[in-house]
Amino acid sequence: MPRRNRPPKRQIESDKKYQNLHIAMFVNRMMYGGKKSTAQTIMYRALTIVEERAKRDPVEMFEQALRNVAPSVEVKPKRVGGSTYQVPMEVPHDRSISLAMRWILEYARGRGGRNMEEKLAAELLDAANGQGNAIKRKDDTHRMAEANRAFAHFR
Repeated sequence: MPRRNRPPKRQIESDKKYQNLHIAMFVNRMMYGGKKSTAQTIMYRALTIVEERAKRDPVEMFEQALRNVAPSVEVKPKRVGGSTYQVPMEVPHDRSISLAMRWILEYARGRGGRNMEEKLAAELLDAANGQGNAIKRKDDTHRMAEANRAFAHFR
């Protein structure tokens, strides 16, 4: 990563079916080997399953899941005088959404189930209802930041 200046943020287009930017970002993270159409199919089928089970708007449920999983603080290692401290830091909005997507995807892939659509739909429903492994990961992150609050002055 360059030290002097940051590369510009890439603008991605929203997805074709729901015109939602977060769904397009999620599909891009879910994709393996450039197979975007396969990732889109899985995502759209998962959202259909979510709609059937929750009887609510699937995009709204997806956004709710992202909001519930997105962390507000995390710890970052900071080296001060020969020792490394875990310093709690506020998480920028872009990074918190990115972490939420990564965690939901990671725990959906690790779930037992028939296929990826079922696993992803179950993880999204759990996250939207405030339970599941992705929520547990967020709580662990917050707990770690709370435990290291004494080092916040190193920020």
